[in-house]
Amino acid sequence: MCTRASSVFFERTFLSAVFMFLLLKVHLLMMLPSYFLIITLSDLECDYINARSCCSKLNKWVVPEVIGHAVVTVLMLISLHWFIFLLNLPVATWNIYRYIMVPSGNMGVFDPTEIHNRGQLKSHMKEAMIKLGFHLLCFFMYLYSCPIRA
Repeated sequence: MCTRASSVFFERTFLSAVFMFLLLKVHLLMMLPSYFLIITLSDLECDYINARSCCSKLNKWVVPEVIGHAVVTVLMLISLHWFIFLLNLPVATWNIYRYIMVPSGNMGVFDPTEIHNRGQLKSHMKEAMIKLGFHLLCFFMYLYSCPIRA
């Protein structure tokens, strides 16, 4: 009897900790860099900054984004939240694919020599807007599916 109660307590505590971590991760680690990404790309589009400094600023956020999404996806798999896991899986896969498929001579995902070619600036801007919308959706989804009850 005592082990069942402690098991339920551990499960609720674990789920609460997972959702609190996700709220912090989504709000601080993903939404704010998405704003930064959009602002920096729009500054590059208006020629307020040069391509090299823009790409070096943006490439700093690629690895934390890949790690953050991978951690969230694994935590959702462990805590058996299948819908949220399946929602995060394509985005995590896309981030990993984008990071792995960087050509060998490029500076990173954002390369200053290619960012103005073939409409990459517009595609990066569109991707940043889609990610911002996704993170906003996830923020409210994590907020309202948090297992803490008063």
